[in-house]
Amino acid sequence: MTPFQPGSGPTALRILLGSQLRRLREQKGISREDAGHLIRGSESKISRMELGRVGFKERDVADLLTLYGVADGQARTAVMELLDRANEPGWWHRFNDLLPSWFQAYVGLEEAASRIRTYEVQFIPGLLQTKEYARAVITAGAAGVGPAEIARRVDLRVERQRVLDRADGPIFWAVIDEAALRRPIGGADVMRGQVEHLLEVMRLPNITIQVMPFSFGGHSAEGGAYSILRFEDSELPDVVYVEQLASALYLDKREEVDRYSEVMERLCAVSTTPDATVDILQKIISDRF
Repeated sequence: MTPFQPGSGPTALRILLGSQLRRLREQKGISREDAGHLIRGSESKISRMELGRVGFKERDVADLLTLYGVADGQARTAVMELLDRANEPGWWHRFNDLLPSWFQAYVGLEEAASRIRTYEVQFIPGLLQTKEYARAVITAGAAGVGPAEIARRVDLRVERQRVLDRADGPIFWAVIDEAALRRPIGGADVMRGQVEHLLEVMRLPNITIQVMPFSFGGHSAEGGAYSILRFEDSELPDVVYVEQLASALYLDKREEVDRYSEVMERLCAVSTTPDATVDILQKIISDRF
C-alpha cells in the first residue's frame, strides 16, 4: 500500500472497504480494467477505490459486488453497511474550518484505531490534556486568533478525547519526555491540574503513561514526537504520524513502520515503569507546586 495522502482525506473505514473490494476482485481473477469498465470508469479509478483514496458511490459498490459474485445476503449487506459508515461524515467535520487538511486524516484514523502509541517531547499528548492546559497551548500558538476561535479549538481537542472513553476505544500508550512535564505551560495552577489529571487517567485500564527522565540522557527518539496507530482489521497497515509545523507525514510502508516501532520499543524499555511514573508525577507536584 502506498503512503497515505493527507490532503485526500482518507479514513480507516474507506481503506478497509477498499481492501475488501480488492480481495473480492482478486478472488475472482478479475482485472482492474474490467472492473473499471463495469462501473463506467477506468483502471485507475478502481485502484483509487481499493486504496481508499476516494469516496464510494452506492451504485458502483453494488455493481462491483455483483460482478464479484457476492449475491444478496449477509456478506453483501455487511459491505453495504460498511459503505454507509465510510461515507458518513465524522463528528469532526463540523470543525472543518479549523482543521488543516493534513490533520483531518489523522482525526479520522485516531477514531478508528484500536491502539495508539505516542512519544511527546514538548507538550502533554493532546488526548491527555486538561481543558485549561489545552487552552494555554492553543493560545500560545495562535497569535492574532480571537477568543471565539480559540474556544472552538479547545472544544475540538476535548471532543477528540472522548475516543478514550468509548467501550470500544483504543489502548493508549504514551511516553512523555520529562521536559514536557516540567515546562510551565499556562502557569503553576494549570500545570498542577494537568499533572494531577495524568495521575487520574492512569487508573483507566486502557491508558499507560511512561516518562522519559532527564537522568537517562540521550536516547533513540531525539528526532522528535510521533505516534503509531494500529487498527483491529488485519487488512489495515499500522500508520506512523509525524507532525511538522505546517504539515504532517503519514507513513505506512512496512520498513518505515518497523523502524519507528523499534524506536518506540527502546523508548518504553528505558522509560519509567507505570508505578515509577506515579512516583515521578507526585514528586513533580510536591517539588514545584
